[in-house]
Amino acid sequence: MASSNPHYERAQQNVERKMAQDGKEVITVKPRNLNIVWGNDDRYWNIPKNGDDKPAELLQVCWLEVTGSVDIDSQKTYEVSFRLSLTPDAFGWGSSLLYIMVKRGNSGKFAWKKVSLANKGTEVFHIKGELAQDDISRDKKLYFGLYEVWSGKWKGGLKIHDVTVKEI
Repeated sequence: MASSNPHYERAQQNVERKMAQDGKEVITVKPRNLNIVWGNDDRYWNIPKNGDDKPAELLQVCWLEVTGSVDIDSQKTYEVSFRLSLTPDAFGWGSSLLYIMVKRGNSGKFAWKKVSLANKGTEVFHIKGELAQDDISRDKKLYFGLYEVWSGKWKGGLKIHDVTVKEI
């Protein structure tokens, strides 16, 4: 184990911000800037080193929880996209649903979306979540997460390449 705390927590927020051709902001969050439960334990995760653009790779867990947050313009709406892939030997995803969560601020409403990975191959794919339409919070912090904590089944072989937060 890399530390006495089994959970990987980012040291500081280090994200890439740019403007898309349509003039809307796009924020990219690399795996090293996510909070990953059991991420400091190399029996469960391979987390890229600083400066390394490799994805975070889930080796095996029964509790998948990956979260993050970014500062946003409080007057705009955003979508969050996790860019993922599965390794050829991925397991445990057949009947387990992956959940993505997005909310604005501590008091905002959670918007949840569930996705099955059962038919996903090894190609990179995106899963997206948007803020709830009736979320009137004008907080400047956007929280997001990726979860599979309810089945209790062991799963592995998931790669997290990055997370994109895009103004919509």
